[in-house]
Amino acid sequence: MTLEDSPIRGVMTAADFMSPSELLAYAERLESLGYSELWLTDMFGREIYVTAGFVLANTTRIKVASGIAHIYGRDAIASLQAARTLSELSNGRFIQGLGVSHPIAASMRGVPWDDPVEKTRAYLSAMRGEVPLQPRAGVSEAPIYLAAHGPKMMAVAAELADGANTYMQPPERTTEARAVLGPDKALNVVLPCCLTADSALGRAAGRRALSIYLPLAAYQRRWLANGFTEEDWSNGGSDRLVDNCFIWGDIDTITNKIRAHIDAGATAIAIGAQHADPRRSGPAWDLL
Repeated sequence: MTLEDSPIRGVMTAADFMSPSELLAYAERLESLGYSELWLTDMFGREIYVTAGFVLANTTRIKVASGIAHIYGRDAIASLQAARTLSELSNGRFIQGLGVSHPIAASMRGVPWDDPVEKTRAYLSAMRGEVPLQPRAGVSEAPIYLAAHGPKMMAVAAELADGANTYMQPPERTTEARAVLGPDKALNVVLPCCLTADSALGRAAGRRALSIYLPLAAYQRRWLANGFTEEDWSNGGSDRLVDNCFIWGDIDTITNKIRAHIDAGATAIAIGAQHADPRRSGPAWDLL
């Protein structure tokens, strides 16, 4: 895919599944292809800010984002320090994506799961408030983008963040998100995609991408709000749900579906490129 006149700015990847050398080769190739951002997921392997620092130290132009760093993983002041440090050491190439995640992020640490909206509001308020830290003169603050799908969390992003991230949402939800955020905040839309015109292969790739989200209550609530029922996320996900959350098709189909989000108010798009063939591993360079 050529990036000329493309709305795609970044790529999201699960770096935990790459060796250090594979991750650097991946970042360097994305940089050479003209992508401006690499979004790293915060899973259950490497520490996300340390990983971001590793990539930033070994690249020259591409920005690296935490996409997203779970707020249960570290307190607000630690997150602020991490972002300021990475921004300074990379000459402003770090982007901070934050999110509340899911109850497992709290239970694995032996702490209670709090109301997600109030937890996030308090966390961002602490980061934005008066803190006994000494920022370096002349160092730009990393932008803070909040993972938000529902209107209440989106309102927190509008109030306390520099923008919001959405994931696996259709264009109509992008329109709603822009209405809550207002005209001046960034709205980053992350879309998993697969380059194949074969509906069976495309939907199978979509089901693989959706599999870890199907049992999560937060996603189920959003799907209910979007007009789906329990039948849609049972048994691996219905065709209707997959087609709503996952983009597959030829290059023109994918591009048109991505542009629909820009038309709906997205500031930028990051894609998660998936293989059509489940036997293949590594980056899906055919789409990138």
